[in-house]
Amino acid sequence: MRSGGFDVGRGVLTAPARTGSEPGCLRPTAPPVLAPRPCPAYVPLAPAQERMWHAARLGRSADWNVARAMRLRGASVDVAALRAALELLVARHVPLRTRYPATEFGPAQRVADPDNVVLDVAECGITEAELAPAVAALARQPFDLTRDLPVRARLFVLGPDDVVLALVVHHISVDGRSMSPLIRDLVTAYLACRAGTAPQWPPLPISYIDYTLWKHEQLGEFTDEWSRATHQLRYWANALAGRPALLDLPAREQPATPIDPVAGALLPISFDAATHAGLLRVAQDGRASLFMVLQAAFALTVGAFARSSDVTVATAVSGRDHRLLDDLVGNFSDDVLMRVRLDRAGDVDELIDQVRRLALAAYAHPDTPNPRLKRCLLQDAALPLFQATLILQRARAPRTTAEPPPAQGFSITEVPTGVVRAKHDLEFGLTDHFDPLGAPAGIDGSFIYPIARFDEATAQHFVARFRAVVGLLAEGYRGPLAALLATTGRGRSLSTARRATRVLV
Repeated sequence: MRSGGFDVGRGVLTAPARTGSEPGCLRPTAPPVLAPRPCPAYVPLAPAQERMWHAARLGRSADWNVARAMRLRGASVDVAALRAALELLVARHVPLRTRYPATEFGPAQRVADPDNVVLDVAECGITEAELAPAVAALARQPFDLTRDLPVRARLFVLGPDDVVLALVVHHISVDGRSMSPLIRDLVTAYLACRAGTAPQWPPLPISYIDYTLWKHEQLGEFTDEWSRATHQLRYWANALAGRPALLDLPAREQPATPIDPVAGALLPISFDAATHAGLLRVAQDGRASLFMVLQAAFALTVGAFARSSDVTVATAVSGRDHRLLDDLVGNFSDDVLMRVRLDRAGDVDELIDQVRRLALAAYAHPDTPNPRLKRCLLQDAALPLFQATLILQRARAPRTTAEPPPAQGFSITEVPTGVVRAKHDLEFGLTDHFDPLGAPAGIDGSFIYPIARFDEATAQHFVARFRAVVGLLAEGYRGPLAALLATTGRGRSLSTARRATRVLV
């Protein structure tokens, strides 16, 4: 007799015992093929979309807006061609013309026919002083995902040869890697429309709907105890069982006037080429990646900040694990968690090895939606799954198609949107750089924090501590974690560890 399910008393998911007679137990089925396929009447959300959809239902839609603003200057800026290019862009990429209603089967993707799309594009004259507030206001405007298309644009005309195109897309329809093909295709369409021709795009091999159906075919149903979806859910429920539900982070005194809980501020951070090279040596010695070493330093810093030896940190995975997804616009990325037990690592090498194993396991279980996982954990559903995240990206060489050559008679530059949204308490976004010969050239990025939670001095202290820990690892410190975790004396323990480093190296 088989048994299995969610053990409420232990807070874990248990797997039923295999008997060898289950379907697929003796004869594994062939993996589904990613290819165009008929579109059924009901198309569910992709796993990466579920978190955004539920946040929008709770009134936090604007927190997930992705905004870009581009300034076009030159004698030949053509506003009508810009508008036409936007319409062609939305027709090409299915997620830009998809609505997300609730249905009797659950939240769904409903794609509008290109001929029936009415794009939210407005043109208005504006002054330089009015530009920044206007772009910020557009970026903060929420979408109603059940009835609005998830994209809107404004053409802010500062003069006959000076136009700012502000584009806002909801995260449910794009991810970070979508912005490159999106902007590239927009520029291609604009150049074609200005010349009175059709854009010469290569055809997209599949659509986002094809991807969604393929992904669900891979995962199976949560009602199937042997499905990949259930296996991943069981892994996460077991890995996170018994962890602290909320880290005890220092908080600022709350002002009399409430502050938007996701209004954020940004602090820059950078590491030079020597530090970058040192981190790569550490990674090589530990059979790890640069990201794993940085995530170990991040977990140490979070643990010291929260005075906890059990910390959950997160990162984003791209989800584009098939070559046919490279040029698609859509949301493929999702968060994966790593529960780091600092008390189970005797020294730095053991910590990096633990983080390496946790990261590899997380990469192997990337498709469990956060709302579903929350229902399997013995914690208040209002609490976040994680409060700290670090994302590392590789810098890419600029693509010539994204910037028209000087002969075209105009230039395109990016304009800051003026909006910083801090959806997590502690968030690093880092980029590593390499020179043309492949040598490490440094790491830079930013730390984003909610101003309702931390004042600037506290945020700067956290960044300084992270920078110090990273520096110690790059210099060769491999000793006990206690010196890096101690928080008394404002840096005294880090100075002790630095002296130990000089002895070690």
